[in-house]
Amino acid sequence: MLYSVNIDGKNYRLELNQFEGRWSCILNGRQLEVDAVLARRDVLSLRIGNKAYEIKSEHVAGDLHLWVGSTRFAAEVRDPRSLRGRTRGLDDRGPKKIIAPMPGKVIRVLLHEGDEVALGTGIAVMEAMKMQNEIKSPKKGIIKKIFVSEGAAVNPGDVLAIVE
Repeated sequence: MLYSVNIDGKNYRLELNQFEGRWSCILNGRQLEVDAVLARRDVLSLRIGNKAYEIKSEHVAGDLHLWVGSTRFAAEVRDPRSLRGRTRGLDDRGPKKIIAPMPGKVIRVLLHEGDEVALGTGIAVMEAMKMQNEIKSPKKGIIKKIFVSEGAAVNPGDVLAIVE
């Protein structure tokens, strides 16, 4: 299976094959030794070489986000053979809502309305379960509206800002 993967604006070519219960993984032409176990729904336990990772995935308002520890990444996975994957690029047009991924408190608002942002630029910092998480822009554009202020409590799905 061949995939085109975009993580925070960087593109990768990922080839995965399973044979006799083991995975073969080639990332950008480089062979990797990988063991993968689905620990629970939306949580993947990976061992790459001698390092272990827990990857959590979440789908918010049609967007895919991956958490590796306390770091969040905007992700898009496409099967180049599918027509659906080829038309996905149109999603970057128009305004994009930045949604709170979890309940928490806004500690800092890093940008203001009218500021230009690049893909992956931090917009706000949220604290949830005593951990700080930077909420990043899902696209390049301009901050059209910020709906939260420092100290505000938010729930999952609340709109933090709009990038156009």
